[in-house]
This record gives sequence, C-alpha cells and structure tokens, in this order.
Amino acid sequence: MENSELFGKAFEHFILLEVRAFLSYARKNVNMYYWRSTSQFEVDLILDNRWGIEIKSATSVRDKHLKGIRALKEEGNIQNFAVVSCDRYERKTEDKITIFPWKLFLKKLWNGEII
Repeated sequence: MENSELFGKAFEHFILLEVRAFLSYARKNVNMYYWRSTSQFEVDLILDNRWGIEIKSATSVRDKHLKGIRALKEEGNIQNFAVVSCDRYERKTEDKITIFPWKLFLKKLWNGEII
C-alpha cells in the first residue's frame, strides 16, 4: 500500500536496483554508496562525486524531505543533487535540487542522460 513504510522501503530498493542494473548493463565504472553525517543526516545514493540522490516515495516532496540532501550539499563534494519520488512533475528547488518523478528519472537514466 502506498504511503506505508513497507512501500517506501520497496520503492527505495527498486530505484537502487534499477541504477545498479543500468551501471552493469552500460558497463559504467561508477561507485554506488550512501552517505550519513555525524549528525545522522542521510542520503540514499551517491554516484561517485556526480550525484547525490535521495529516494522518497512521497507524492509531493517538501522541505522536510530535503534535510539530508541539503546537508550533503553543504559539504561541496558532489556536482548534482536530486530526489527521486512519486511526484507527478519534474521541478527544481531554489537551491537547484532536481525533483524527478521516478518514471522520468528511470527514462533519463536508461537513455544515458544521468550518468
């Protein structure tokens, strides 16, 4: 059921597996890892120094969903920042974090537009 904790975990797992599959099929040598700060902020997926990606099953990403990605952004080590979610439309926050609807993110990923 959407909006449940189980759905959120499954959604995150699905996106991570799609990224892993793409990197394998495309034979891209890109490291995947996650980030956690000493103050316990987290970001679900880091792709080398290219992308910091938070995965949220929310249908409307808000400021409360961006705390971890903004904390990572402050470090200045990553080039691009995004949230993959169940939002209906792509948009950018004022501080240039891209909010991707998951289908659009996967389309861009598999078309080679992300990595």
